[in-house]
Amino acid sequence: MAKSAKTRKSPARKKAPAEDLDFVLHSLQEAHEKSPKYDASDEEMLHFYEQMLLIRRFEEKAGQLYGLGLIGGFCHLYIGQEAVAIGLQSALDNDRDSVITGYRDHGHMLAYGIDPKVIMAELTGRQAGISKGKGGSMHMFSTEHKFYGGHGIVGAQVALGGGLALAHQYNEDGGLCLAYFGDGAANQGQVYETMNMASLWQLPIVFVVENNQYAMGTSTARSSAETEFYRRGTAFRIPGMDVNGMDVLEVRGAAEIAFRHVREGNGPVLIECNTYRYRGHSMSDPAKYRTREEVQDYRDTKDPIEGLKKVLIEKGKSEDELKAIDKDIRKTVSEAADFAENSPEPEPGELYTDVLVGEY
Repeated sequence: MAKSAKTRKSPARKKAPAEDLDFVLHSLQEAHEKSPKYDASDEEMLHFYEQMLLIRRFEEKAGQLYGLGLIGGFCHLYIGQEAVAIGLQSALDNDRDSVITGYRDHGHMLAYGIDPKVIMAELTGRQAGISKGKGGSMHMFSTEHKFYGGHGIVGAQVALGGGLALAHQYNEDGGLCLAYFGDGAANQGQVYETMNMASLWQLPIVFVVENNQYAMGTSTARSSAETEFYRRGTAFRIPGMDVNGMDVLEVRGAAEIAFRHVREGNGPVLIECNTYRYRGHSMSDPAKYRTREEVQDYRDTKDPIEGLKKVLIEKGKSEDELKAIDKDIRKTVSEAADFAENSPEPEPGELYTDVLVGEY
């Protein structure tokens, strides 16, 4: 005869999160709704604008280079989703925290302040690239910046992010891991295995669902029984937050609340950033599963860059000042493309380096 749950419990062990009756799953959402937007200074807002515009112009140029055959393989652009990476990563401590994401990774690297030249060189498979030209669009990496990829296996980065969070906890370095994944990856089993362990061990990790509505080409309504992804952590006692991923100030506001919660030792948080990609899943995707009118509506009424531009103009910035910023960024991106095109390809011997951590 099976023992009851009561007789199985050990009175000596530490109380598990699931037994904490005071735990409130919706507390962070309530805090976010009370103060949804980050109170940014004029300088901070201008910086957010510049960073989002850099991602936009960089990705547009990457699309052009792909069309010319200078970028091979797959290429997943971040156009439309800029507010997510900028809003979240602007709140990180770059000396302690780590970031990991899937294969739509160019924007996250730019958000970290990494040189556009080495990112573009990686896209074009050049030796000067941040992964020495061997990673390409999908597998960028920089231990110097605590950016751990760029991963091609859907959802795999979440489990690796759990490992990064465990390392932060083990080393007692005060850092947290920011682990991005998409609405498509949200249905992967390894995501929930990681959530379970992260909650059980109270790991310092923020799970971020970049819900761009269509995964690889199927709408969330057709692929997911629960389309409110911020609720997906409920079974594991992980509080969720529902955030407008098209508003950089709202994303940054949510980051402030979530990161504080994690740094205070309260375990993981799940943030759903509702966003929208303007291009197809990859450059080879014509995106015929949605209408042109739908995409245009997002561009016209919800664009993260145009939205912040309106705020900046209201605060006294002129159209000419913002046009000058755009001109400078276009020049930076053009120089990055020229640098990449003129950089040499890796030597054949490079194929045998970085295969293993040590030499055997």
